[in-house]
Formats: sequence, structure tokens, C-alpha cells
Amino acid sequence: MIDVKVKELIAIGASVSANCHPCVKYHVKQARELAIDEDEIQQAIDVGKMVRKGAAGQMDKLLSTVVKDNKEL
Repeated sequence: MIDVKVKELIAIGASVSANCHPCVKYHVKQARELAIDEDEIQQAIDVGKMVRKGAAGQMDKLLSTVVKDNKEL
């Protein structure tokens, strides 16, 4: 079973990758209330940024292909 600390860190990363501002604020606040170390919070944020960046790169590739080949989504 995943403990509450790990769940909050996962939620922070997921919130960052989803670009959900209220979610990030909520989950960082929850993490601090659980006394999760600021370094661990930052690591979760960094993972979320990596996921978001990877997804954005894949979307950019798809969009350039769709536009270049005049394809429908």
C-alpha cells in the first residue's frame, strides 16, 4: 500500500504535468502539512516538469505532422 507521503508527492508531480495551478497549490500545501521535506517536494515538481515537457514535445511532433501532411486529427 502506498503511504500518504508518497501519494502527495505523486499528486504534486501529476498536478504539474497537468498544468493544474489549483491542484499544485493544494498538494504542495498538503505536503507541507505532512512535514514532507522541501527537497522531496521539489523533486516531485521536477518529475512533473519532465513529464510535461515530454508530452509537449510529442504534441509538437504530432501537430507538425498533421499540418505538414494536411491530416485530420
